[in-house]
Amino acid sequence: MTWQSPRVLGSGDILIARVTMDTTPTVLRLATMIHSLSVVNVTAAFVGILAFHTAVRETRRRFKTTKLRGPPPSSFIFGAGKDILDAPDTGEVYEAWVQEYGVVYEVPLALGKKKVILCDPKAVAHFFAGDTRTYGHTALDKVTLERSVGKGILWAMGEDHRRQRRSMSPAFTYTSIGKLTPVFYNCVYKVKAAWDGIISANGEDSAVIEVSQWMNYLSLDSIGLAGFSHDFGALDGRKAPVTRIFEAFQESSKRNDMSSGVFLLLQVFPMLVYIPSPRMRLVRELHYAMVDVCNAMLDQTKKEKEAGALDGKEKSIIEVLVQAEGTDTAFYATREEALAQMKALLIAAYESSAINLVWALVELARNPEVQTTLREELLTFREDLTYEQLNKGLPYLDAIAHETLRLHPSIPDFERIAEEDDVIPLSEPVHTKTGEVVDCVHVAAGTLIGISTPSINRSAAIWGVDAKKFRPERWIEKDGITKKAQEVQGHRHLLSFGDGPRMCIGKGIALTMFKVVLSVLVKNYVFEMRDGPDTKIEMGRALSVRPKVAGEQGARLPLRVKRYEG
Repeated sequence: MTWQSPRVLGSGDILIARVTMDTTPTVLRLATMIHSLSVVNVTAAFVGILAFHTAVRETRRRFKTTKLRGPPPSSFIFGAGKDILDAPDTGEVYEAWVQEYGVVYEVPLALGKKKVILCDPKAVAHFFAGDTRTYGHTALDKVTLERSVGKGILWAMGEDHRRQRRSMSPAFTYTSIGKLTPVFYNCVYKVKAAWDGIISANGEDSAVIEVSQWMNYLSLDSIGLAGFSHDFGALDGRKAPVTRIFEAFQESSKRNDMSSGVFLLLQVFPMLVYIPSPRMRLVRELHYAMVDVCNAMLDQTKKEKEAGALDGKEKSIIEVLVQAEGTDTAFYATREEALAQMKALLIAAYESSAINLVWALVELARNPEVQTTLREELLTFREDLTYEQLNKGLPYLDAIAHETLRLHPSIPDFERIAEEDDVIPLSEPVHTKTGEVVDCVHVAAGTLIGISTPSINRSAAIWGVDAKKFRPERWIEKDGITKKAQEVQGHRHLLSFGDGPRMCIGKGIALTMFKVVLSVLVKNYVFEMRDGPDTKIEMGRALSVRPKVAGEQGARLPLRVKRYEG
């Protein structure tokens, strides 16, 4: 047998060694067949296999998942997604479906995708208990979190999540948070000085002030100083790159039909987030701006640590991150993780904390009798409130904080995908599509699960007939919290901070800052709706959804602010 040198065929072909033997014709015919396979043929075969695999997986999921009832799709392309997205109050939409289909039901999404919605306290508790293990991030969440904040505590799952949370926890103890209280007072007194100047310049005892932007600045400067020993200077009029980009989000709060369509298709095609758009450009600009400032803060703190300047001091958030970076203990954190934690905290401060404060001011302006009762409680203390008093000595202030969080959660929903087959228990039975009555729901791996925060926090079935009303007294009265609401296992029976392993690590800081800010502002000012008590409030979109006065550009919320003269 004699071998000849192989010849190189065209691109996409193969190398064939000619063999001079009696089988040459057979070998040549085989070579011709392989040669005829084009890239298109191979691609088509691959797509076919992938489609078959997807179909088998979907068939298995549908076969193993309880066949739940639910609303019909209103659109062939978008399912019921547009109904939810276009609703003034998504919580009311989900609650209406509860009344029709039961505490667990299925909602059709874009292109035939479906999501199981949980509105039952027992089911919700089971879901959160399995968060990071049985239930994980969707493909969309993984992409968006990585692009916006990075692979930090919000992105991580399983053991990585537990390690990152342990590495951060020393900065969020009761004692550590108490040390931050003076920082919050310094920031809110800057707001007071500025508002006094605005009112004086107006020549009257009051002025119309756009409170939303002020709460943004206050929250950003507070977390910068308290968490990272960095002054962004937003309250002093300085426009850091991070501040400018945050403001750009707030000025472009409208969503058009095209962006709505893309948003609804993202769950099916997560890679659509890479399509260039003004909003995604802002997201990337914010990411790079935060990386720059966070790197600078980490480097500065590391130099101070090496010089011994931090020894003996209470550990701040950034000191804890620097200490964890690169260590060989179970509390280690990488540089990428440290940056991600800082970015997440900055966004949480500017968005969630500020939104909570704005909603509180709106509700106090809408409910003057509640505002008066709070002011009377606060005025019994002449000096600024201590950290211990903020936590234990002011029941009405605490009630207003939690009633604001209940009625206006800054996190609209939680969405996860089942990583494995599971059985979700229910506190009350539901009817399936086949008419069967079940007290648990079987879900297969790959099932999309969702929880609407406002529909749980404001459910009449859970919180009583006055669930939609701002009534702080419910937190003080003996039987103010219904037995059904007590089954919700989140912080103070709310889902505003989530629950389970992923419960917001910064909730103590958020509540302390909220109470400090409100205590100073309500003692010194009276708040009224600019256009009277019937002023319409609607939801605008900045980086997240936030309240605005109807008709105002962007996400602005002007209130009439009067000096309190006593």
